[in-house]
Amino acid sequence: MGSDGPTEPRPAATVIAARLGANGVEVLVLKRGSEHRFLPGYLAFPGGAVEPQDGGLASRWFGSSAESGRACAVRELIEEAGLALTAAGLVTVGGDDRGLSVVHAAPPPADALREISHWVAPEQVPVRFDARFFAVDAPPGLEPHPDGAEAERAWWARPADVIRDFAEGRCELYWPTLKTMEALATCETIDDVLALHVPQVEPD
Repeated sequence: MGSDGPTEPRPAATVIAARLGANGVEVLVLKRGSEHRFLPGYLAFPGGAVEPQDGGLASRWFGSSAESGRACAVRELIEEAGLALTAAGLVTVGGDDRGLSVVHAAPPPADALREISHWVAPEQVPVRFDARFFAVDAPPGLEPHPDGAEAERAWWARPADVIRDFAEGRCELYWPTLKTMEALATCETIDDVLALHVPQVEPD
């Protein structure tokens, strides 16, 4: 492809941690820091671009470097929300190498991260990602610890409440996040979340 053509999308991963709250399904959301390189200030799920180290992490945790997207999802959840996915489920850790050590000690099975969506940014988007969305089951009472930089805040929210806040101008959502929230708002149980398939649709 010539240099004047569209840029190749960068592989990325997003992780949707879902739990059952007092009023239904809740998902972990964060507000991107004002210095974030991609969509600063937007509400988002934890996630980011696949890094070179993720191939090695994938081999160690899942037995194959082809699972670098899943490894990226696990790593980003540690870095942005201070939560680590292990063989025993999600646990609270620091956002540093200690979090990776916890996963090294008891890696999760690959199917603990269910792929529920795959979005490839269209050619006209200046920053292009090829993002896979993974859903994970979260226990009640688990609290995130955002890093304060990439993630300014992190909290649990009902998808319907996030959609309402967006509609009323109280938050910003990127198109794939909005469409995923709309699908999540139809879920009554965590099994519903893990069984989702959210197709990519383009904005009108």
